[in-house]
Amino acid sequence: MRAKILIVDDDPDILLSLQNRVSFMGHDPLTATNGKDALRAIQEEEPDLVLLDLELPLLSGLDVLKQVSETSVPQDAPDQDTSQNSATYTTPLIVMLTAYGTIERAVQAMQLGAFDFVPKPFTSDHLTVVIKKALDTVALYRQVATLRKEVDVQFEPALTTNKQMSAQLAIAKQAASSPVTVLLLGETGTGKEVVARAIHRWSPRSAKPFVAVNCAAFPENLLENELFGHEKGAFTGAIKREPGKIEMAEGGTLFLDEIGDMPLTMQSHLLRVLNDKTFYRVGGTREVRADVRFLAATNKDLSQAIRQGTFREDLYFRLAVITVTLPPLRERLDDLPALAEHFLTQPGKFGLNRRCLLSDSALQALQRYPWPGNVRELENVLTRAMVLCPGDTIGPEHLALTTTTPLPTSQAANTDVVFFSYHQSMDAYGQKLIEAALRRNAWNQTKAAAELGLQRTYLTKLLRQKQISAKPPTSP
Repeated sequence: MRAKILIVDDDPDILLSLQNRVSFMGHDPLTATNGKDALRAIQEEEPDLVLLDLELPLLSGLDVLKQVSETSVPQDAPDQDTSQNSATYTTPLIVMLTAYGTIERAVQAMQLGAFDFVPKPFTSDHLTVVIKKALDTVALYRQVATLRKEVDVQFEPALTTNKQMSAQLAIAKQAASSPVTVLLLGETGTGKEVVARAIHRWSPRSAKPFVAVNCAAFPENLLENELFGHEKGAFTGAIKREPGKIEMAEGGTLFLDEIGDMPLTMQSHLLRVLNDKTFYRVGGTREVRADVRFLAATNKDLSQAIRQGTFREDLYFRLAVITVTLPPLRERLDDLPALAEHFLTQPGKFGLNRRCLLSDSALQALQRYPWPGNVRELENVLTRAMVLCPGDTIGPEHLALTTTTPLPTSQAANTDVVFFSYHQSMDAYGQKLIEAALRRNAWNQTKAAAELGLQRTYLTKLLRQKQISAKPPTSP
């Protein structure tokens, strides 16, 4: 990056030397010879980096640093453990220039937020290394800020006018301020992870990591390693100690998606973490403490799973301190126009450089559709429409809603008659959806999973559970 660097020193020889070095490195130098001019330049020019001498006329370098620290937003050092009194730096980053006799004051300056210090006399190579390190840090801050904005936009809960959804979001927002566990319930694709990320952003832990784990994507032995990590030598190939997702989420939030698919043995391990905030790495003997807020989600009926013995009742009560149930899209069709607008305003996310509008007839087609895949299916349908639409207006022909297997007409017409239980009906319909997706994609499981909005490993698990053949039927 080509940076703007402010150099502040009252020695004209040093000022010229620093100015030449900054220019040689390909950056734009600015200069000031006293503390008051330095403050004015920082406010008006907004430099990326300041090389600031400690001893200055009118206002010392330490006084300049104090005023900058008071007016800037401190930034946690990205390469430090912020849970243990890590350094915070000012904006812009400030590197102190100091004589050997003022090292103690230079250390004091770093405690006030200076990024580094360079003792006089300095070499050009030393100065180059310090400047490069500081500018790398500036670039990292900006990259992190950009990525956070992108994630916030991607997982931002759309505004809702639906009473049921509004009530559930209000519960989630109220629960966010406390460290209690929250259990998110709802069908696949209703936006459980979106709400989980929103709870994290609304919480006091928002500056710390949000880590998501799909419990259905790992076999039992791999899920244990994924959550708890392992010690060196714990198994073949464990050449060093690796932290698990719980440690990675230290100080932040761990989201356990598809918690209803977690094996019973792992459920007992998780219960210990929830109760005692401690765990052991795989192959480890030393207890590890965890400062983590837990959120969990499932599309399963956990009450039925408890009766069937596939889910621990004590774990359920430990997770369901606060329960948020998200309604399916077919029960909140009043939100469909706003959701469609939300997805259509993100063409850059799909590599497109144009925005598309939804025609009235296309919107009516969306509102007539039953949405078995909920909001996730809506996003996929609109993504496909934006890619395939040759113009800037999406019509019904671009939605391709007829490719998804509809409910049989006889069942759709006889809404007053229930032939199967709710879960039996959903299982049967889910099996038809999967089989249809496999046929459309020539039995390519990766493509079928992408179309259905599922992970490849989860689709494989569903094939086993529903006893669906992964191969095309043989011709008679």
